[in-house]
Amino acid sequence: MSTKRTYQPKIRRRKRVHGFLQRMHTSKGRQVINARRRRGRHQLTVTPNHVKKVNWKA
Repeated sequence: MSTKRTYQPKIRRRKRVHGFLQRMHTSKGRQVINARRRRGRHQLTVTPNHVKKVNWKA
């Protein structure tokens, strides 16, 4: 039996940890957003467009 890989991706955790609202919640997070805006990033935060919408009530 081998050990599991360390990265087990989960969409809900990804959005909750690195999402837009979480970034805007702290001053350092707002600095990250503004820095990415200054650099002209097309994508400011993680947006999982490759999956269905997450039903947060479930």
